[in-house]
Amino acid sequence: MQTSGLAEFADRAAHGAPESGKEECCRCTASCPCRKPAPVLLLALGNPLMADDGAGQELLARLASQSTEWGTNVEFVDGGTQGLALLGQFEDRKAVVFLDAIRLGDKPGSVHVLYGDELLRMGQRRATTAHEGSAPEILRALELLGDRPAEVALVGIEPERIETSIGLSEAVTASLPLAAGLARMRVNRILSAL
Repeated sequence: MQTSGLAEFADRAAHGAPESGKEECCRCTASCPCRKPAPVLLLALGNPLMADDGAGQELLARLASQSTEWGTNVEFVDGGTQGLALLGQFEDRKAVVFLDAIRLGDKPGSVHVLYGDELLRMGQRRATTAHEGSAPEILRALELLGDRPAEVALVGIEPERIETSIGLSEAVTASLPLAAGLARMRVNRILSAL
């Protein structure tokens, strides 16, 4: 059954405006217009059709399936190759943890954890990912807009192959548990400081 925008309007009217001093109405759902974004954003970047460039999405899936303890404090977003179109995802966030394949010249499967200013410096070098809208590019745009979250980190895995192919290499697959564990530790540390 298809409904018009009137049904959505009626639902908002039934919600009522948030009470004074409250941030949300009493019956918020994920689609409620008064709901604030989670303070922590876990953002996967990459292209799963390009072999190891899909490492970010695989990390995101592993973290999402094992993290009910974070509740509504963490939002999981597959940003794919959207690049700067993702800037709206950062509004009112206290922290972001990027998940991506990243080339720093180490052996395939090496796990890297980088933080805010390191990411900005890294972005001044040649391209480090196979897709547009890498974490450093997004971070630079956020700085220009004045929307950079206070906490920024990237957990990445050194790719073995970036070519048109579905599936991760053995080296990257073997590193997924370590990378997911480091990302989980980073999110826990961020949440403990909120």
